[in-house]
Amino acid sequence: MSTDQFPLTRSLDSPAHLTWLLAEGQRLVSFAKASRLAEGFAGLDAQGRLPNEAIAETIITARMTHCFAMAHVQGIPGCLALVEHGVAALSGPLCDARFGGWYAKPARYGDTGKAAYLHAFVALAASSAVVAGSTAAPQLLQAASEIIERHFWSDEEGALRESFSRDWQQEEAYRGANSNMHATEAFLALADVTGDSVWLDRALRIVERIIHGQARANGCQVIEHFDPRWQALAQYNAANPADGFRPYGITPGHGFEWSRLLLHLEAARQLAGLATPDWLLPAARGLFDSACEHGWHADGAPGIVYTLDWDKRPVVRQRLHWTHAEASAAAAALWRRTGEAHYQGWYHCFWTFIDSHLIDRAAGSWHHELDPDNRPSASIWGGKPDLYHAYQAVLLPALPLAPSLATALARANVTK
Repeated sequence: MSTDQFPLTRSLDSPAHLTWLLAEGQRLVSFAKASRLAEGFAGLDAQGRLPNEAIAETIITARMTHCFAMAHVQGIPGCLALVEHGVAALSGPLCDARFGGWYAKPARYGDTGKAAYLHAFVALAASSAVVAGSTAAPQLLQAASEIIERHFWSDEEGALRESFSRDWQQEEAYRGANSNMHATEAFLALADVTGDSVWLDRALRIVERIIHGQARANGCQVIEHFDPRWQALAQYNAANPADGFRPYGITPGHGFEWSRLLLHLEAARQLAGLATPDWLLPAARGLFDSACEHGWHADGAPGIVYTLDWDKRPVVRQRLHWTHAEASAAAAALWRRTGEAHYQGWYHCFWTFIDSHLIDRAAGSWHHELDPDNRPSASIWGGKPDLYHAYQAVLLPALPLAPSLATALARANVTK
């Protein structure tokens, strides 16, 4: 696609655009406040209501806590109490007091084991809650860091192990790029909050393995699934290609997300005075370019398809809101890093799509899924359970690439 049709103004930094982003963020936060229930936060339906059978889930509780922490730092009223509620839930009913770590939901709903993906978000939530001034957050941060170091981080592999049984005795024979991607994000935040650069070193080792060692040798397509020896599992979930967390094949949205994280890692290491590889920017460019080339308009209609096969043909053609949020954020990050106009063209492209198809001005928030004809659907993601991707997409364009989000917001408020 040519981006010549989009006006290449400096709108990312224009007062009008930043004001619009701020207002959209406030609208998203206001909608998400209804997700609170006794044991944490739960997913909302398409109308913004808690379903009758709503259950506090750790992943939603952690993401909401992270977002409400950033909202409080921004100065949005009523959010600190929600942060404290999230921290209390993650320190109480969602935490395994016997074996350590976190359930996917309160224990009475059954044993779901311990997943790296989920624990990365608990660490992210705790770090943001510390920045927001939550009184109990430092203890949660320490607990999350210790669990990651004791059970998930493999210094030998330079990455996270994937999942364990509740008592940590049985380990899943699988390694995943998705959990390690979110660990990279969490490690950047942990480095900012703790001042310990070991987290930046660990983030770099993850990126070296999954991006520098695997994706760049695969045409800048992220390989998602591996066995415990980090051999690619190309046909993983071929019979269940639309899985919400482990889909088959190539996920263009993750190409965008990794692209942005590489730039954050580069900036964070430079800010800390650490040795920084010169391949991070070229890798970020390659991931972004590949996701645009093969993911956008892949089936002839506007939008980014959820997945592709290894021949770059669409498999799951639904358009998910998080994919477009990450695409816009990656375009903004690359423009901020390079100043090159075509990234701003893509930024306009993605936000035009979001504005036209994903923002729900009638019921609130964003439609989380569209069908191949760009009509609201719910085959993969029902309702509107997730504030995280959309809210970050409206925050990131106004912030530097380092430090991480909550810390950057806090520093921006101090300098105003």
